[in-house]
Amino acid sequence: MASGPSRSWFVVVPDRELPPGPLTRLMSRAGRVVRYPSGRPWLLGDWAPERMVVASAGGRLLAVAGTSSVTAPDLQARLKGVSAVADVEGALRGVHGSFHVVASLEGRGYVRGSASGACRVHRAVVDGVTVCADRARTLAWLTGAEPDTAQLAARLASCLPHPLAGAAMWSGVETVPPGHALHLGPGGGCRTVAWWRAPEAGLPLAEAALALREALSDAVALRVRPGQVLAADLSGGMDSTSLCFLAAEAGASLVTATLHWEAPGNEDRDYARYAADRLPGAESLVFPSAGLPPCFAGLERRRDPQEEPSPALRDREIQQHLTRALRARGATLRLTGHGGDHAVVPPASYIHALLRRSPARALRHTAGFRAQRRWPLGATARVLLRDGSYPHWLTTASGGLREAAVPLPACETWGPRPALPPWASTRAADQFAALLRSAAGRTVPLAADFSRHAWIHQMREAGRIAGLIDDDTTAGGLPADSPFCDDTVLDACLSVRSDQAGHPWSYKPLLAAAMEGLVPGHLLRRTTKDHCDVEWYRGIREHRRQLAEWAGASHLVAAGVAEEDGLRRALLSPGLQTGGGAELENTLGVEAWLRDVAAHPVPAYLNRTPRPPHQEPLIDSAAP
Repeated sequence: MASGPSRSWFVVVPDRELPPGPLTRLMSRAGRVVRYPSGRPWLLGDWAPERMVVASAGGRLLAVAGTSSVTAPDLQARLKGVSAVADVEGALRGVHGSFHVVASLEGRGYVRGSASGACRVHRAVVDGVTVCADRARTLAWLTGAEPDTAQLAARLASCLPHPLAGAAMWSGVETVPPGHALHLGPGGGCRTVAWWRAPEAGLPLAEAALALREALSDAVALRVRPGQVLAADLSGGMDSTSLCFLAAEAGASLVTATLHWEAPGNEDRDYARYAADRLPGAESLVFPSAGLPPCFAGLERRRDPQEEPSPALRDREIQQHLTRALRARGATLRLTGHGGDHAVVPPASYIHALLRRSPARALRHTAGFRAQRRWPLGATARVLLRDGSYPHWLTTASGGLREAAVPLPACETWGPRPALPPWASTRAADQFAALLRSAAGRTVPLAADFSRHAWIHQMREAGRIAGLIDDDTTAGGLPADSPFCDDTVLDACLSVRSDQAGHPWSYKPLLAAAMEGLVPGHLLRRTTKDHCDVEWYRGIREHRRQLAEWAGASHLVAAGVAEEDGLRRALLSPGLQTGGGAELENTLGVEAWLRDVAAHPVPAYLNRTPRPPHQEPLIDSAAP
């Protein structure tokens, strides 16, 4: 089988004389370079030609990197309206996809990722100069940075609140918050400025559904390439099923992948089969779990580490199995329904704001949620009546990290409360608490009310994981895109009235309304969601020896963020843990990441035979 696509990367350097050491190191690893009019490097890295669109006019440069609807002639035309950094976003209005934007305008730079966080920007100071990159690990390699133990401690937590989620894992490397851009001055300094603002949340369900249908249709059609086979997950759930029908509508040559888990009463297989029978021309591949690698297979195999620890360690070998099968069918790209849960359903805490606008309606919704989710009356009342600032919530959370997460909470206020597992060390608790207190002193919420803040944050968490999925699957040979994490899709979802998109009497009402007339009604009326618990516990049992070895020589213990005895008990007897599988998977992800970093001190995507980088040709509209 031919090798798959390689991981792309880029670094943005300022138009000034730089110390020869860092620049020489970058030039020796870069496969491509785009230069300033001065002749100095602007963008250094390695990328497929279709992943980078660049336009130039006089002393102005504009680049869009990633999956986008913009073409080279289109971008060249848009650049005509750009004379300052403040003009960039207006010039790109209407461009959709998931991408970075980089601009250089008469000595001033502009770099941003996506509002969803699927595309991120990082920065570090290299010999007194700010250097930006799409990968934190590139900057860590360039500066010789080591993993930050406070970030290791934070990654053990049950969840990470804004703004800690997605922070760079390396000392001295900073992550630009999603929705913000770096403005780079001619002297080498920089400042962070918001470029994205959430839309007003006032559309009724029917109007918002039309907007979501259009945004999702555009997102999927962007990934349909003439003459190429498109793979797509078909789990039987509403998210992946919707994408499959949209891909078929866009004319894709489609091959679908369905996993059959063993849990009694699992309904995924039935819904997936029903959908596959109604997808014209699609080839359906079904993978019974008995024929797949067990969960947690490949723990002993060291891989090139990702940007941060991944919670998807358990199914890496399973996904590789699927990748081989899909590539054998000719697939060059795979669609996943990841992010649908996060994007189309707001947190139930919307009832807090609804109570102040429409008390009777809020109380009806609250009663529905209490019956559906078994919320305790007292806890529900406290949440409904509670008011408090986000900094106060962060400070309070810093003092309760040792309290076990509530298994059946009432609706949260600013979001799920972070908690550390029992095996986290005292040092880990102190460091994580310090991060939370520091954030409380400098952070404003993503929105004024509880639910909207939590909704935007969960969307960005989906985007963060989407980036990890794409990175991992690209390295495995078949990139996986998550259209639900495109910015235009998130904007469409955020435009709806929360009480119409998240009420307790319908499952994903916004997505169901958006897909009406395309996806069969039987699939849109599904109200259940299945799991793979049987396979998860079997995988833990089958890899108990490997887990015991990890416990005895843990990198987490060596870093001082985990207690050896508690970690061993958790790894060998996971059924006794009260926090469920998620907290154990977080720990395994961090342990595996540390082992991968130790085994691969130089990122694999930087390991190339030294040769002069390819000079990207530029069409300058100002040239004669």
